[in-house]
Amino acid sequence: QVQLVESGGGLVQAGGSLRLSCAASGSSFSPNPMGWYRQAPGKQRELVASITSGGSTVYADSVKGRFTISRDNIKNTVYLQMNSLKPEDTAVYYCNAVLPDVGGLPGKPRDYWGQGTQVTVSS
Repeated sequence: QVQLVESGGGLVQAGGSLRLSCAASGSSFSPNPMGWYRQAPGKQRELVASITSGGSTVYADSVKGRFTISRDNIKNTVYLQMNSLKPEDTAVYYCNAVLPDVGGLPGKPRDYWGQGTQVTVSS
């Protein structure tokens, strides 16, 4: 059973930094891509950043230059380093992994999600 376990959220002042981690387990397949989404109150969930197993990255315009996504392919872990945080970054951050895992067997790639971690940036 695929599980994504997140850590690293919290409360920080504007201008501060946080680092999120997410470890994927329970599958013999490697997640590709892995990424982070966020959802603020009253808003839709949006992509923050994603990274392929080869290291190609995509960032939302709002976080470019401030956030850095990275991953450890051996540990199936993805990280999000968040610097120069702003109050508008406040949201629940969700880890995402795409895996061709259907009950442990190869199948159509699907999204798996973590439980979410709260990031609050005070002004």
